[in-house]
Amino acid sequence: MTLEIRHCTHPKHAKHYTTEELREEFLIEKLFVTGEMKMVYTHEDRTVIGGVVPTSEITLEAHPSWNTSFFLERREIGIINIGPHGIVKVDGEEFTVNTKDCLYVGLGKREVTFHSVDENNPARFYFVSALAHKEYPTRKLPIEEATPVHLGDDSQSNKRTIYKYLHGGGIQTCQLMMGMTILAPNNMWNTMPAHVHDRRNEVYLYFDLDEQNRVMHFMGEPSETRHIVVANEQAIISPSWSIHSGVGTGNYTFIWAMAGENYTFTDMDFVDMNDLK
Repeated sequence: MTLEIRHCTHPKHAKHYTTEELREEFLIEKLFVTGEMKMVYTHEDRTVIGGVVPTSEITLEAHPSWNTSFFLERREIGIINIGPHGIVKVDGEEFTVNTKDCLYVGLGKREVTFHSVDENNPARFYFVSALAHKEYPTRKLPIEEATPVHLGDDSQSNKRTIYKYLHGGGIQTCQLMMGMTILAPNNMWNTMPAHVHDRRNEVYLYFDLDEQNRVMHFMGEPSETRHIVVANEQAIISPSWSIHSGVGTGNYTFIWAMAGENYTFTDMDFVDMNDLK
């Protein structure tokens, strides 16, 4: 297990960042390494972002710097498999997590391990973890049982389907919200008109991109936008002061996860197109 630590960035400072500095602060370039677990700890709402590609059993462990006995001692976690079928064991209970299924594990569970059904074609588990104050039950939600929300249309190049996994009307959590948006073929735009939510941060994982395709992820204050070029299976840390929108050179899928003060999914401040610069 490897851990990288990212600190918070003031929006006044971000205005002056070079392309490389923007990428160093907000882009997670390599989360998925065969046979390993990689994690990024961001001080934005103390969120942990991770990727696991198990070719043998890999255990979720707390980093020594956290001063906790186990990972979920003060945390909750949402896990989505973006690869072939896998298995997650939670204190001995086994959950089969197929492609695009979500598993929630709450506060207090001591042992979480990741496994692949076929170690020659391993699962690719993506997870986001936030601080927790109360224990909620471990629950799995297959994508087939998640309620799809269809938005957008071809005329705006943003026809997409949203699957909400962890939220007030789905799997109950302390503060973590998590879901997935799948863009229809020939549609490229997401989350435009843009918005911010000053009461929580958001993390995007872009995947299902062809090797040569890219997403132009737009961030920054509405009056000071910037962009980061994102490849397949790369993630973006979006601070509460930043918009988070993107357009791709082909269609793609992304997982969104939020943590912070407000647990209401619709709590967002939309940006008028006339104010976007």
